[in-house]
Amino acid sequence: MRKLLSAGYARLWKDKVFWSCIAVMLVYAVFYMRNGCRQAAALPEYSYTLDQYYFHFAIFIGFICALFCSLFLGTEYSDGVVRNKIIAGHTRSSIYLSNLLLTFSAACFFLLTWLVMGAVAAVPSLGFLEMEPAQLLLYLLTALLFLAAFCALFTLTGMLCSNKAAGAVIAILLFLGLLLCSSIVYDGLTQPQMTENIKMTVNGLSTGTPKPNPAYITGLQRRVYEFLLDFLPTGQGLKMWMREISNPSRMLISSTIITGAATACGLVLFQRKNLK
Repeated sequence: MRKLLSAGYARLWKDKVFWSCIAVMLVYAVFYMRNGCRQAAALPEYSYTLDQYYFHFAIFIGFICALFCSLFLGTEYSDGVVRNKIIAGHTRSSIYLSNLLLTFSAACFFLLTWLVMGAVAAVPSLGFLEMEPAQLLLYLLTALLFLAAFCALFTLTGMLCSNKAAGAVIAILLFLGLLLCSSIVYDGLTQPQMTENIKMTVNGLSTGTPKPNPAYITGLQRRVYEFLLDFLPTGQGLKMWMREISNPSRMLISSTIITGAATACGLVLFQRKNLK
């Protein structure tokens, strides 16, 4: 495993896809933060702070992970690296786990790029974060664990699909599917309990007695939706984006379960994969 990781990191530092993803995260962080600074300057009455922008990496970084993992792992198949590792005597389990560690390490660098460049671009205008250090650490730990879940899922698809293009499509579609599911759940949970009864009259708009909103989710369905939003890594990203993390322990446990289950499934299926 140590030799595989050493060779893998040496390849990672030279990988064009890795550095391209770093560059994209860097440009995105600077552009997004500077845009936030301009918004804060244009609307001083709203008292914008760094906290309102600093965690907006949480959705985009999942897409970057899907793209990187699929292309990085797909190159191993197209270049015959996987088969050469097996011929050299490495076990399939060690090959799979080393690649998972490599993709997670890359994801951590993507996150670090955002955190550093976002702070450099925004702190001079917006000041430092106002949240407590303990809360900041909790947010970062949550981000690291849902990144691990993303990497476990995309390593699973990347190691089981020998075609690099097909692997990239599958990973991106998986991410978009999870994001769509999380968005539907989040929209359902944010429905107001009451709706304003607004009518158009000859004198203009008039507001009547609020009515119950039929789209408002209650009971068991609401609890299921809340669980799904905390369970899915894209749901965690949405809640981090909105700074609405209310049940961090469930998020951390969910990410750990997804990472473990996806890795166990990948190890079993990769053992049976026919490597030609």
